[in-house]
Amino acid sequence: MERFPISPGERPEETDPSRHSADTASATINEQGIVIGWSEGARRLLGYVTSEVIGLPAARLLADVVSDAARRAPLGQERWSGTVALRHRNGHRVDVGLLAHRSTSTSGAGKWLVLSPVPGTPRTPWSETMREWAFTQSPCLLAIFDTDLRLMRANAGVERALSLSEAAMQGLRLPDIAPDPVSDEIARRMRLALETGEPQHVGAFVQPTGTSAAHDWATSLAPLRDPDGQVRAVFLAAHDRTEVESPRQQPSLLSDADAHIGTTLNSARTAQELTDVTVPRLADFVAVDLLDPPPRGDEPTPGPAAGPVAMCRTAVRSVLAGSPESPVGVGGTIVYPPLSPPAECLAAGRGVLYGTDDLVIARWVAQDPGAAWIREYGTHSMMAVPLRAGGVALGMAVFARHQRREPFEPEDLRLAERLTTRAAVSIHNARRHHTRERTNTMTLQRSLLPQTLPDQPALEIASRYLPASTESGVGGDWFDVIPLSGARVALVVGDVVGHGMRAAATMGRLRTAVRTLADVDLPPDELLTHLDDLIIHLTADEAGTEGAGGIGTTCLYVVYDPVSRHCTLARAGHPPPVVVSPDGAVYLLDVPVGPPLGLGGLPFETVDTELAEGSILALYTDGLLQTRDHDIDEALDGMFAALSRPASTLETVCDRVLTGLLTHRPEDDVALLVARTRALHADRVAAWDLPSDPSIVAQARRRTTDQLTVWGLDEATFVAELVVSELVTNAIRYGRPPIQLRLIHENSTLICEVSDSSSTAPHMRRARTFDEGGRGLLLVAQLAQRWGTRHAPIGKTIWAEQSLAGY
Repeated sequence: MERFPISPGERPEETDPSRHSADTASATINEQGIVIGWSEGARRLLGYVTSEVIGLPAARLLADVVSDAARRAPLGQERWSGTVALRHRNGHRVDVGLLAHRSTSTSGAGKWLVLSPVPGTPRTPWSETMREWAFTQSPCLLAIFDTDLRLMRANAGVERALSLSEAAMQGLRLPDIAPDPVSDEIARRMRLALETGEPQHVGAFVQPTGTSAAHDWATSLAPLRDPDGQVRAVFLAAHDRTEVESPRQQPSLLSDADAHIGTTLNSARTAQELTDVTVPRLADFVAVDLLDPPPRGDEPTPGPAAGPVAMCRTAVRSVLAGSPESPVGVGGTIVYPPLSPPAECLAAGRGVLYGTDDLVIARWVAQDPGAAWIREYGTHSMMAVPLRAGGVALGMAVFARHQRREPFEPEDLRLAERLTTRAAVSIHNARRHHTRERTNTMTLQRSLLPQTLPDQPALEIASRYLPASTESGVGGDWFDVIPLSGARVALVVGDVVGHGMRAAATMGRLRTAVRTLADVDLPPDELLTHLDDLIIHLTADEAGTEGAGGIGTTCLYVVYDPVSRHCTLARAGHPPPVVVSPDGAVYLLDVPVGPPLGLGGLPFETVDTELAEGSILALYTDGLLQTRDHDIDEALDGMFAALSRPASTLETVCDRVLTGLLTHRPEDDVALLVARTRALHADRVAAWDLPSDPSIVAQARRRTTDQLTVWGLDEATFVAELVVSELVTNAIRYGRPPIQLRLIHENSTLICEVSDSSSTAPHMRRARTFDEGGRGLLLVAQLAQRWGTRHAPIGKTIWAEQSLAGY
């Protein structure tokens, strides 16, 4: 055989016998395709001794002739596998499976290591027993659940983690075995794996019982299929990253931060994601505190002499259940004294690493009771890292170790700074987004709320509206004052479920619907029934869209009649109104509570009560009572006290209520509508019962003329006589007795009402040229400022309003 020279630096070699035994055939081939290494296993496979092969082209060992292009590995490929036909030394063909790896020596020369098992080598048989050993003794947590999510098999790792034997758990679902939100999430992902046939991943598993240290689990769920491809079960595998990763040697922590921090435009969620990623992999306890209200870009960072720094505790996480290290809960206010590590860190704008024996820590613990947790839980190492983005300090994060014995090191601080920077950018972007969205939503909401309250004599009115301060955005609270026929007025207050643009738009739709329904004088219970149907239709139209629907919307609708001083009310899940009588008594008006709007099929009830002239009626949304500093009973007591105090104007009453109940910016929208009742006395109302006789029309005109003379409205007599004549004639001709005529003098308006016991409503039509009738209502519509029909439990009333301006 012709041998080819070997390149300098390439010595003929035998494969290291410690790496490849005689059971494995191995050969080394340089980049030129020359054999430069040959093992004992290769001799056994093909019969060539080392001296016969070294220096030969590897292609000489092939049984089939192949082209030069086919013998070359693809450019850039580092590994190849496949079946190749080789020629044995005695001439027969040997089909073997090969695995080839490319490597580069320190001199830069490349070579390929080609491997193949030697046929006939005895091997340890793979039995069902070994499969069982592999399952039960695996260092990972392994379990199998059937299609009902009931446990079928569990290995020793699962038994240790849940402190239960496999027999005790069989047939139970994971949330039943270990009730925990993590179990619920894993069960949900199991169901997805079964339904979609796709693997699922969960970054957690139920914490082992009886231990104080937390574990960082990586859990995978995979569907198990039968030979026909049908999913028969779901396989769970979990490993504990806490025991195999070191924070100083894990780029995976930064990778996880990129994947799991800033997944939503929600500052609180982002802060919690930061704590979830870093506990327990970096620290035993982490707290994230944000400045509230968030600073603007032109505001300087607080300096060391600025006094105590108050921040909102936004997220905490600890290896200890319940995070007992935090002196306040999430949403509470944490105050750091001057010169404390967090205050200094925020002022300096950079992270600081502390040992708890540092003097600055000792001083902090001595002067701040809120830092007692440092000594109580044996904290020995801490980091304080500011959250900054866009040139603005947003808050800070505190990292602590008390379970792990290793102290933080400078590279831990650099890692923490990178993680907090990632979170700070997301929080900054979230706040900018919510600021823009809040501005747009508030602009929309202001355009949908009443710009001015209508001038009506039945009630003196004052109102307040305060938008929510939370990141979830402005809500859908609204109020309205609607003049009705017969000098009556309607008050309405509502609260649309949710926040943001959709809630504001739904509020606008409901306010328009209420005005439309009020214009046809529907009773309060019927009006709420129609609103209930509207919410159901809106929910159906928006099904499948984000934030769809308005189920849970509440509403209170009130109608006040200054003539009878009667108040008719109905409510759909809304808080009842407060009444202050003229003698100072304060009480909640007992209005039957109906279901919130959007449930459908349930009735609403009305209540009718008489209010003395000068009574105060207060309508409000629940944001006024659900404050962080008071429970509802205390808030009601505060509102009662504010309403009962004498005040010259209702504007003062509104200010007192808000000042007494709101010590912070409200977390939910607040709408407050306060009304003082007035009365139209008998000298402003005249009513006559009329027989159903056409001859009575002339008498009705005379009585109208006489009454207008008493009121000093002689100039309005001509139009009033025509309107009365047409309405009375219409009632006699088309209605049923009894018939009543009523005149109401309301400031600059004269109201004429004719009632009868027929429920048939009149309709204005265009009369033909030779028709003898059909022009009465057309004449009334031309002469009156507005007119309409309202129905009563028995009969109806046709009314017309005549403007007295200019008379």
